[in-house]
Amino acid sequence: MSKLNPYAFTYVGTYVCMALLGASNAIAQTETRGAASQAPATVDGKPVQQVTVTGGRASDVDERRNSVAGKQVFSREELDRNGDSNIGDVLKRLPGVTLGGRPGRGGEVRMRGMGNGYTQILLNGERPPAGFSMESLSPDQVERVEIMRGPVAENSAQAIAGTINIVLRDGYQQRDRQFKFTDTIEQGRHAPNISLTAPGKAGQLTYLLSGSLFQSLPHDQTLSYNRDTRADGVVLKDQNVLDQSRRTAYGLQLTPRLSYKFEGGDTLNFQTFMMSIRSNGDGRSDLGQNTGLVPPALQQAPEYVTALSQSHYAGSFMRGFGNWIHKLDGAAKLDVKFGFGGGRSDNDARRTQYDSAAKLQDRFTDTSSTREHSVNSGGKYTAPLGRNQSLAAGWDVELGHRVENRVSVDQNGLPRFAESGDNLTADSRRLAVYAQDEWDISSQWSGYGGLRWEGIRTTSGRAGGDIRNQSSVFSPLLHAVYRIPGSEKDQLRASLTKSYKAANVQDLIALPSVAYLNSATRPDRTGNPNLKPELATGLDLAYEHYIGRSGIVSVSGFIRDIQDLIRRNVTLQDTATGPRWVSTPQNIGHARTKGIELEAKFQLQELFAQGPAVDLRSNYSHFWSSVDDIPGPNNHLDAQPKQTANLGMDYRMKGLPLTLGANLNWTAPTLIQSSLTQEVGTSRKRSFDVYGLWKIDPVQQLRISANNLMAESALGSNIVNTNGLSQAAYTSNQTYVVWSVKYELKF
Repeated sequence: MSKLNPYAFTYVGTYVCMALLGASNAIAQTETRGAASQAPATVDGKPVQQVTVTGGRASDVDERRNSVAGKQVFSREELDRNGDSNIGDVLKRLPGVTLGGRPGRGGEVRMRGMGNGYTQILLNGERPPAGFSMESLSPDQVERVEIMRGPVAENSAQAIAGTINIVLRDGYQQRDRQFKFTDTIEQGRHAPNISLTAPGKAGQLTYLLSGSLFQSLPHDQTLSYNRDTRADGVVLKDQNVLDQSRRTAYGLQLTPRLSYKFEGGDTLNFQTFMMSIRSNGDGRSDLGQNTGLVPPALQQAPEYVTALSQSHYAGSFMRGFGNWIHKLDGAAKLDVKFGFGGGRSDNDARRTQYDSAAKLQDRFTDTSSTREHSVNSGGKYTAPLGRNQSLAAGWDVELGHRVENRVSVDQNGLPRFAESGDNLTADSRRLAVYAQDEWDISSQWSGYGGLRWEGIRTTSGRAGGDIRNQSSVFSPLLHAVYRIPGSEKDQLRASLTKSYKAANVQDLIALPSVAYLNSATRPDRTGNPNLKPELATGLDLAYEHYIGRSGIVSVSGFIRDIQDLIRRNVTLQDTATGPRWVSTPQNIGHARTKGIELEAKFQLQELFAQGPAVDLRSNYSHFWSSVDDIPGPNNHLDAQPKQTANLGMDYRMKGLPLTLGANLNWTAPTLIQSSLTQEVGTSRKRSFDVYGLWKIDPVQQLRISANNLMAESALGSNIVNTNGLSQAAYTSNQTYVVWSVKYELKF
């Protein structure tokens, strides 16, 4: 596993940031001199009053600058820049955002390096439908992405690391129909994607019809090395496992939106998000038993020599978003929200295992089905208090129902876990009320104060008995912006917040997930109905300097103090099918994390008038964390890297309608002491992407891109020391270069 001196990188990052700050001051001075040197417009020698008319949504930079609670917005230009095939690849380039998976395969989206559900993901400001997968969402269905580092009262405070709100296509000021065809190629396998958006208007009704049809053919290969060693140094197991899988997936996404404006000024909006996915896969696993290190008397027959598997998955998900905006006297308004969601998924898998003589050893059949339904309602009343103050109050209610059935049997029809075949039902209820006050105190100061109470109740029933879990959290939230006098482009931000992370349904009441090669490094997974929510107190500070129309240099820092941290603990348990290693979530105590984040993006022509038409983007983050009840030195939060960095540029060629761009994304290796007995590590991640955009004419353009050009293997380690035995698993996952060609047409 490669190593990098974190202190050297910190010094370099600080030096770069100081240099950028110096450059930004030079830009500010140049802008001031330029403004002073411009003579007023005249006609026949007489001065003419100049009036600038602007309309529509504010620019991304203006929204960020004017937001008291610190919101960053990334619109279609940013989403389209590299021609990515999924929204996860877009997010990995944004400041402070990383992906948990290996390059090219997406993974859990994390802000500030914090995994395990610390980052709140919203779809149109609401919780996404059950089974929603970021990797399956096409960027063509997204209008913009909003990132909030601190929670606000009108959204759930389940955002210890921050919130990412994905806003679906809303058709704002869109006039043209758009057709896009993309072909993504990985190892010679084509994955086409066709999308169409069509706006329209009929009287007071405006609409936007948007949809995507896609197919993918991923192939994955993982090489694992497993070794069990006793405390006296005797090796009990020495194995190599080669896992290969191929999958064919295809799906459909639809995001139609309707908006009706009444004569009195009221507006009714409704949008649905529908996604249907089908996939078929097959796999092969070859286990090699190495005997050189294992004493002959201790050698055991391998669990299998060759295993073949087939799987079929079908999933359909829908989420409806609606709101009615009613204008009241005195510029007040009432925004009433309503929605519903539903999801169903079915998964069938069969695995057959053979010995060295190709004789059948065992056959496992797993079938599962999940049905989920939800309804939600909410509202926000907003009223101005004078010219510079706005008060809002509201509520949120969400009810959910889930039914899950899982059957897992061997070739003799015997269940592989005690609850196999039982139905699990779960009901959840989430209630929240909030109030917030946003106030421009003076020309320099703006403040935000919010209060939110949120209660969650989960109940479930199955053959083993009923389960009930209930929790509530009260979250005070404070944000402030100070605009430095005499420097309209500089401002300071500060936030003091209370946030939390509630245990999800899977961690509370999940049916067991059974591992084929059960061991301490490949345990079964189950839930814990007694989990409490994690509570966090957070402090955020930031300095921002704005450059020209779209540039910014910022330095920010944060601290999160977390109580009742949830971690998974691996133990050997007696089950109905015999002793097995089981991973169970538990509240283990107190943790703290802090970090610094640097960001700089600007156009070189704003720094040098005769400079090249190059846009630069860069960000760097450094994180520290510690968990009290786990010994150091690597007692960090789950999967949190120490450092991440991103560097990108775009060059618009003179005389040619061609734009070239490149981006390098880097995440440091991790080594985490996840419990008293378990240590987990990952290798560094480097993803180098390039693209070229040719604008054929005003209505056509062609984009060619290559992602993950380095194609480095993703390495991992998992070591568990317990009961006088050290069980180690080392993995190597191949990654691949992904080529993409996208044709776009407006008509």
